[in-house]
Parts: sequence; C-alpha cells; structure tokens
Amino acid sequence: MDTILIVWIALAVVFAVIEAATAQIITIWFAVGAVGAIVAKLMNASLLVQFLVFVALSVLTLVIARPFLVKFTRTKTQPTNLDMCIGQDALVLEEINNTKGTGQVKIRGNVWTARSKNDSIIPKDAIVTVDAIDGVKLIVFEKGQEVNV
Repeated sequence: MDTILIVWIALAVVFAVIEAATAQIITIWFAVGAVGAIVAKLMNASLLVQFLVFVALSVLTLVIARPFLVKFTRTKTQPTNLDMCIGQDALVLEEINNTKGTGQVKIRGNVWTARSKNDSIIPKDAIVTVDAIDGVKLIVFEKGQEVNV
C-alpha cells in the first residue's frame, strides 16, 4: 500500500476518533476532506490535487453543514423564576461584607446569601437591589449606590 494513501487513511481515522471523543462538532470537516483525498489518491491524482481536494472538501463541508448543525445542537437557555429577582428590592437580614463572606437578604419570601456588587459593606435592615445572580448568591447594591461596572 502506498505511503501517501496510508497517511490519508490515518488522518481520516484520527479526525473521526477526535470527533467521536468530543461533545462538539470540531473535526468532522477534516475527516470528510481526508476521505475525499483518499478517493483522489485512488484515482491516481497528484499529491497537490489530493491536498486541494482535502482543503476544498473540508472548507465546503464546514460552510454548508455547520450552520445547519449549530441550529439543531444549540442549547436553549430557559429563564427561571429566579431571573425575575434581578432588579427587585430585597431586605438585608445580615450585614453584607464581602471580605468576611457574610450577608443574607430576603426577597419574595426567600432568604438568600448575598454579596455586594461594589464591595461596600451594607448594614442590616438596608434595602438593596438585586443586580445579578452568581451561582446561589445574589449580587446586590444598596439603594442610591448604583454603580456602572
């Protein structure tokens, strides 16, 4: 068997194995290009033609198939009820101090761990506004202390 043919077959296998091992569509384009180069080699095309077939088929497969596949594999984000807390006011139940890692707020009847958006210390019983959610913590700022970060 010809060395160049073995290289193209090895490349097709390697790209296919990488594709199978990943959760995303990454190397399938190159596997298709390598198969095209194998066909070109079997038709006794020159090495330059084989390489051009590889590149052309890889690019063509990428351009044609990727938008279609991305459309069907795109993960859709589902807003949750928690997202409705953003922009709402909350009552500070425990002083919010990012340095000490303390702070709790009550919003919509639920108690949440809270951190200050601008690292300021917010006293107990203050009214804060929820700016964001970071894991299980609400990122808040004190009324009148809005910051553009």
